[in-house]
Amino acid sequence: MISEKQKTIAKPVSFRGKGLHTGLTVNLTVHPAPEDHGIKFRRIDLEGEPEIEALAENVVDTSRGTTIARKEARVSTIEHLMAALYGCDIDNALITVDAPEVPILDGSAYEYVTAFSKTGVVEQSAERIYYEITDKIVFSVPEKGVEITVYPDETFSANVNVDFDSRVVGRQYAMVNSREDIVNNIAPCRTFVFLHELQPLIDHNLIKGGDLDNAIVIVEKTLPQEQIEKLSKIFNKENLKVDKRGYLNNLELRFENEIARHKMLDLIGDLALVGRRIKGKVFAVRPGHYANTETAKLIRRQIRVNAEKPAFKYDPNAVPVYDINQIKKLLPHRPPFLLVDKIIHLDEKRVVGIKNVSMNEPFFVGHFPGEPVMPGVLQVEAMAQCGGILALSSVPDPENYSTYFLKIDGVRFKKKVVPGDTLMFVLTLLEPIRRGIVIMNGKAYVGDTLVSEAMLMARISKN
Repeated sequence: MISEKQKTIAKPVSFRGKGLHTGLTVNLTVHPAPEDHGIKFRRIDLEGEPEIEALAENVVDTSRGTTIARKEARVSTIEHLMAALYGCDIDNALITVDAPEVPILDGSAYEYVTAFSKTGVVEQSAERIYYEITDKIVFSVPEKGVEITVYPDETFSANVNVDFDSRVVGRQYAMVNSREDIVNNIAPCRTFVFLHELQPLIDHNLIKGGDLDNAIVIVEKTLPQEQIEKLSKIFNKENLKVDKRGYLNNLELRFENEIARHKMLDLIGDLALVGRRIKGKVFAVRPGHYANTETAKLIRRQIRVNAEKPAFKYDPNAVPVYDINQIKKLLPHRPPFLLVDKIIHLDEKRVVGIKNVSMNEPFFVGHFPGEPVMPGVLQVEAMAQCGGILALSSVPDPENYSTYFLKIDGVRFKKKVVPGDTLMFVLTLLEPIRRGIVIMNGKAYVGDTLVSEAMLMARISKN
């Protein structure tokens, strides 16, 4: 499989328009960003120019769009821009904005994708990291008929079904199977609102930037002329009328199922808050910003859980890289302080060691007589001994060297280790060894469960 590289926009591109709800004139610029930067918003109108990562856990409101925040800084209605970045294959971007809202433009992502396509994207050196859905994920609100299900798959695809119990909209369906689908068939689809929803929005001082050029207004019932005239004043539009299909304005729908396609646009933009591309098949019934972003949170939670699972499986029948006698030739430790039984993997950057925890361990005599628990400090010591083997593998005559630990940081203990457990330690170099200094990340597992972790720094010294 050919690996894919991360991408950023080729040069800054700017947009100017009204915020849908605030009515403020907004200036927004999408800037190139370095590898592994992700998508971040910067409020340049606020003191200190605070930045907000476009991630699901930063979502604070989904009532009329998706709003992210960090402390007092907020940016709302980000979903169309996020969908455009996703569709145009942009992983890294810094978005500067001088208002609390992204401009609504024509109510779709069309202007964004058009500008990004014209400006172009550039490939970066770092690999793009996908997250492959491994277990079915479901978010539902049964009383509202809302359900989003994500299944494992080799690529990304999405299906949306909407049913508003509307004579105008009816039941609609939309799907995407590629980036090109998003750019060509989803990005141009505009936001919509039912007429009965308009008055409460106006009463709550919202949709100040809304007009009949950036929103499809759906009319379910025949309107008296006086109400049409009132709406004409609100939207400053003459000769306002309801067409025979049931839409308030005279615009032509870009697609017969534009409502479902816009729901797909919102879904794509909200799922982009996962922070990385996913490989999975999404089925969404009556999705909305709340359901979309809650699904994104579930995916991010699964990413964190899977990140804590070991990349290695311990097979006790496999021949180890080093058995206990070979370990004793490398390490100066001896029982009862030799805490590594075998090494099952060793390469230039990583070592995996095993410690079988028996009730015969001498420390269980006092820790604790009634409830034997392996001391956390000894878990870290065992981790360090495995790291010592990794460090010593970098010199041609390891028997003439020792490792002395200089620093232990970020230690966390997540679960008790008790007699009968088999500990697996995974130590990974965080940077190349320079001048004998070794910096490693260590994780200890029992089965698939992460029980402790730490960052270790050591020096290799000749005896």
